[in-house]
This record gives sequence, C-alpha cells and structure tokens, in this order.
Amino acid sequence: MRIAICLAAALLLPATGVAARPVAKTAAVRDWSRTVALTPEGGFRMGNPDAKVKLIEYGSLACPHCRHFEETGFAPLAQKYVRTGRVSYEFRNLLINGPDISISLLARCSGPANFFAMSKYVYDAQPQWQKKLEDMSDADKAALGNMTTQQQIVRYAEIAGMGPMAARFGVGAGKAKQCLTDPAGLQKLLDMTKAAESAGVNHTPTFLIDGKVNDAATWDELEPELKKALGG
Repeated sequence: MRIAICLAAALLLPATGVAARPVAKTAAVRDWSRTVALTPEGGFRMGNPDAKVKLIEYGSLACPHCRHFEETGFAPLAQKYVRTGRVSYEFRNLLINGPDISISLLARCSGPANFFAMSKYVYDAQPQWQKKLEDMSDADKAALGNMTTQQQIVRYAEIAGMGPMAARFGVGAGKAKQCLTDPAGLQKLLDMTKAAESAGVNHTPTFLIDGKVNDAATWDELEPELKKALGG
C-alpha cells in the first residue's frame, strides 16, 4: 500500500529540469553542379533547369580556345554560379573537324553523369592526342582518303588513342565502337552544328546568355556579363 501511495504522489509532483527544446533542422543546400541532363537540343546541361540565367556554350573538344576556357573558367563558373542554382550551363557541340566528331561521340557516349568530367580530361590531354594526329604517316593519310565517313571516325579515334581516354569513364572498347559507328549519334552532332550555324554561330567558343549571342570569348569577359544578367 505504501508503495502505491508513493507512486501516486510522485505522479502528482511537478516535473523538474528544463524541457528539451526541439532542434531546428537546417535545410540542406542543394549542389546543382551535380545535376546534369541531356537537353532536347542535344546538349548537356549542368545545373538548375529553372535557373534565373541560362548559359549555353557552343564549343568543340578539339578547339584550343575552348580548352583555355575549360582551364580558366569552368571551375569558377560551376562553383560560384551553377552550384547555387542561379545559372545553368549547357554545352552544345559545334564540330570543327573529323577528329572532333570522334572524340565528341565518345564523350557523349559516357553519359550525363560523366560528360563534363570526361570533357575536362579530353581538354587536358588535347595537345597530346592532337599531336598523334598531326604526326600520322603518309600511308595513314592516304588510307583515310579512301575510307567512308564512318570508317574515318573510327580510324581517327584509333590513331589519337581516344579509346583509352573513354575507357576511364566507363566506355569500354565494345561500347566505344558502337557509339563511333552510331548514325543517330552522328546525326545529332551534325544537327547541333547546323543549328548553331543557322543562328549565326560560326566560331568556338560562342556563348549565349538567355538565348542571345554574347561577344565574350574568355572567362574574364564572360563573368561580368553573367553578373549583369543576374542583376549585379
């Protein structure tokens, strides 16, 4: 009986101590630079599809000026503007030569998740793989002249050593051959190039901000234009 009375009395006593306060949850900040999608136009878009400013680059993986932009502008663009969701960045191919077709088909073959990482690797190695093409033998040059377009695409990749580059990003030999000989993949590249030319784009890199061609060709020139489009 005494135990029951004590328990009853204890239940009537006021609670002691400080009540625990609910812990406020901090909303996770999304890193939009991790979001990459293939667009209906055939480009690869990194970032928030509803970003205030939409940046498009018509570029070439075989272009040294595009390589310079990759080396100087890609990181600050992704980290300062794309990651936060304020700017989306889409890369569309504008073909400049035969080897460009080969390397572009392989980079696209790596898929959205790997496209920008492979593009960076391709740009970094650009002097080396282009040197292999420049140093090709007269016999190789003569043989290329007698090949079909599809055969040339495959042969450029072989001479330049593009296969091992693609393999680093999940594109094995079988998949690489399939992508290099895919008529639909080639047509998509040709369509993008034609669309660029129809819009008056005739050099790489060319940047469009919210659909309008911009004169900027380097990161130092482009960043102020992005800030202006964002409203300062």
